[in-house]
Amino acid sequence: MGMDTPRTLLEAVTFFANPDNCRDYLVARRWPKGVTCPTCGSKAVYFDKSRNGWECKTRHPQRKFTLKTGTIFEDSPLGLDKWLPTVWMIANCKNGVSSWEIHRAIGVTQKTAWFMLHRIRLAMQDKSGGKLGGEVEVDETFIGGKARNMHKGRKARAIKGTGGMGKVAVMGLLERHGAKGHSTVRTQIVNNTKRALLHAAVRATVEKDSTVYTDALKSYEGLNEDYVHGVIDHAEAYVDGQVHTNGCENFWSLLKRGLNGTYVSVEPFHLFRYLDEQAFRFNNREDMNDCDRFSAAINGIVGRRVMYKELIGATDPVSPE
Repeated sequence: MGMDTPRTLLEAVTFFANPDNCRDYLVARRWPKGVTCPTCGSKAVYFDKSRNGWECKTRHPQRKFTLKTGTIFEDSPLGLDKWLPTVWMIANCKNGVSSWEIHRAIGVTQKTAWFMLHRIRLAMQDKSGGKLGGEVEVDETFIGGKARNMHKGRKARAIKGTGGMGKVAVMGLLERHGAKGHSTVRTQIVNNTKRALLHAAVRATVEKDSTVYTDALKSYEGLNEDYVHGVIDHAEAYVDGQVHTNGCENFWSLLKRGLNGTYVSVEPFHLFRYLDEQAFRFNNREDMNDCDRFSAAINGIVGRRVMYKELIGATDPVSPE
C-alpha cells in the first residue's frame, strides 16, 4: 500500500507532518459518510482552508469546528503532527512509553507529554458491551511498591500486615478464545478481595453457566452455584488440564513490566488509566498490526475529554504548558 496508510512509526512521522494528510486520515475515520457538524449533526458545512476547519451553514452557537472539536485533542495548542505519532507509540509499544520519552521525542515539556498520554489512554478505554462467556479465568493481583525497596519510615507506615497491605487490588477476567479468536481481558480496581465483592464482580461480567477458573482463594468459594467452577491450588500445581489462570498471570506480568520498568511510579488515583492502556494492547495483540492498532485508538478519540485539573485533583484551572 502507499503512504495513505503508514505502516511504521517512521512512515507515520513523515506522513502526519503534512496537515492535509492528518485531515484526510481523520476525516475518513471520524466522518466516513461525510463531514457533519458536531453540534447539530448537519451535513450542510463548508471547509475554511484559511483556518483548516469547517463552519456549519445552520445558524447556532459553536458553528465553527475543526478536527479536534469534540475529541481528546480539543483545546490543545499542539498540532496533530505531534499528537498522532504519540498515539502511534503508545498504541504499539508493548511495555508502554513514558512521558519523559515523549518529551524528548517530540519536543514538548514532560508535563505536557504526561497530559497527552493520559488523554490518549482515555481513548483506549474498552467500549465493548456484553458479558464474557465460554471459559473465563478470574484472578487478582496487588499493585504497589515492594517493601524491600521502601525507606524504613515509609515501610513502617505503609506495611501493617502481609500480602497486599498498602497496595491496590486489581481484578482481571480473561475470556479464552473469545470473539476475536484469542484471549481478551477486562480489568477493574476493587476495594478488597472479600467474597461479596468478587462474586458481585464475576456475576456482573460473566454470563451465567459459563466455566470459570480461579485459584484457591477462599473468596471464590460458592461460584459453582451459577458457574462451572474449576479451582487450581497453586500450592500443589499451576496447571491441571484446562484448569489454570496462566492467561491472567501472563497479563499481570506484562502490566507490571510496564508499570515497574517504563512508568516506575504510578499513583493509585491514575492506575485505572494504565490498566486501560495495557488491556487495549493485550486485546488487540494478534488480530491487528501496528497500523490497525493505531486506527483502533483513533476510533476512540471522539466524545471523550479529560481536563488537566481533573488529572491532578485541582479545583482551579491549571495549564500543563
